Amino acid sequence: MHEDLWKIGGVLVISIFIIYLIINIFMVKQRNVEGLENQNATGEAGLAASYAAAIKAKTVQLQDGLLITKYRKDYENIIINMDDYVNALMLKTLLDIDSNADTKTVIGSLAQLNTLSSAKKSLNETMVFIDKQ
Repeated sequence: MHEDLWKIGGVLVISIFIIYLIINIFMVKQRNVEGLENQNATGEAGLAASYAAAIKAKTVQLQDGLLITKYRKDYENIIINMDDYVNALMLKTLLDIDSNADTKTVIGSLAQLNTLSSAKKSLNETMVFIDKQ
């Protein structure tokens, strides 16, 4: 009696697994076919409009989360304070350059200075963005 139950249970489990695999295979095939049918024959260029729309949607979603009009003054203060901080870091980096150090060390310090300068440019661009909102 127990052996029969085990056999029936085993057959039932295997049957359910096979049905699951068959359904899964058909679903994957259907998704692939739909994806191929929806693609434009022009390749990447045909997808450019949908790509642009997706980027726009993400931008709007991000802007909605930032609430720039509500927190504009706070964001401006952050940028101004960060600009002051970067200026202080630039001065410290410049003053910490040891003229007796090897060339590689001096170049590394100058690279840090250059990175900080790029950060200042990014802060300015961010301020321009906020001002446009």
